[in-house]
Amino acid sequence: MTESPPTTERADVATTRPSVLFVCVHNAGRSQMAAGFLIALSGGAVEVRSAGSMPADQINPAAVEAMGEVGIDIRAEKPKILTTDAVRASDVVITMGCGDTCPFYPGKRYEDWVLEDPAGQGVAAVRPIRDQIRTRVLTLLTELGVEAVA
Repeated sequence: MTESPPTTERADVATTRPSVLFVCVHNAGRSQMAAGFLIALSGGAVEVRSAGSMPADQINPAAVEAMGEVGIDIRAEKPKILTTDAVRASDVVITMGCGDTCPFYPGKRYEDWVLEDPAGQGVAAVRPIRDQIRTRVLTLLTELGVEAVA
């Protein structure tokens, strides 16, 4: 009789990463900065999505510049439309001024982060918004049980 090799999997260890969806209207500023911070600060330990109810044509240049100042490059990101699949696939949905346009699914954790909209503002006005987002992302990581890497 052939014995199976011992398994290295442990049933008591979660094998899936928590997933977070950031949503704002244009998916060009706040949600992109939040996604950039969560990707960088989680070191890949969190699955990150962002979307908008009415996506813009491009990322807000002031948001790109403000994030670049703290070493996070979001230039390659593109605004994406919010889909029910994105909400369904996420454990946590963080909204930022999208109002009632976000679909609701039972069993999901929802938060609304009240932050000023950086649309049409210069980098000097975007910096404090960026810094507020970073603080909230660090709190979120703690709540998810994920240690920040930077």
